[in-house]
Amino acid sequence: MRARHDRVMGGGRRTTAGADAPVFLLGLYCAVSPWVLHFTASQPSLVTHNLVIGIAIAVLALCFTAMPERMTGMSIAIVALGAWLIVSTWVVGQSPDMGVILNNVIVGGLAIVLGAACAGLSMKNKKT
Repeated sequence: MRARHDRVMGGGRRTTAGADAPVFLLGLYCAVSPWVLHFTASQPSLVTHNLVIGIAIAVLALCFTAMPERMTGMSIAIVALGAWLIVSTWVVGQSPDMGVILNNVIVGGLAIVLGAACAGLSMKNKKT
């Protein structure tokens, strides 16, 4: 079992496994944020949007955990989803209030940072 763990984790090298849990929690929060911040009535299109984007981020994090050796190249997708989450506040939403804007900008910014960290670690591990 230890040998399989070492093989999956790259022989002790640092991989994206350290960022899987925060990315998963970020995705879950993004999915439930419309109900946490109570903008389900004022922004119905952003409710569906945040739910879908949050589930996508959480599923990517689960895939990183289940198959880290195959999914490290997909970590850049989290960066793209985070950037889209920031921009979509104004594209998908209809005149969002400050709470909705701050929520999506902060969650999107965290997704960009965590996705970039995962991408950086995966590129570093490919070179070694």
